[in-house]
Amino acid sequence: MKIYFAGSIRGGRDYQQVYQETINMLSAFGMVLTEHIGKKEISNAGEEAVAGTVLKDFQIYDRDMNWLREADVIVADVTMPSLGVGYEIGRAEAYKKHILCIRKKDAEKRLSAMIGGNRGLRVEEYDSVEELKGIFEGFFSNLPK
Repeated sequence: MKIYFAGSIRGGRDYQQVYQETINMLSAFGMVLTEHIGKKEISNAGEEAVAGTVLKDFQIYDRDMNWLREADVIVADVTMPSLGVGYEIGRAEAYKKHILCIRKKDAEKRLSAMIGGNRGLRVEEYDSVEELKGIFEGFFSNLPK
């Protein structure tokens, strides 16, 4: 199982630690293609510190779209509003991927109606990272074989 995890980078890194814990948890269900999202070295300026070299925007786009096509499922943390995460969800939907959106219940920002109102997406809220294990077990166990 290949998992594409989406979380905010340039939109804000307030949930970086949650992303890292989420990625660690998702690793029990398959290979997370986007492990770098949880790295603390990534700032909201981008991922240059992790990549070792400066990637141009088109290189990041091409790499991420390849990973998105390769993935079996998409898990997106939509707590922190992010244009990139919204775009990835839209593309994943076009690719007919199974999509799980997760969101902290006490988030400061309201969830976009384009995500919350989309009946084709599964959106789950959580209070603590520990709750995600049960959410993930339910999601992955209900995927078509």
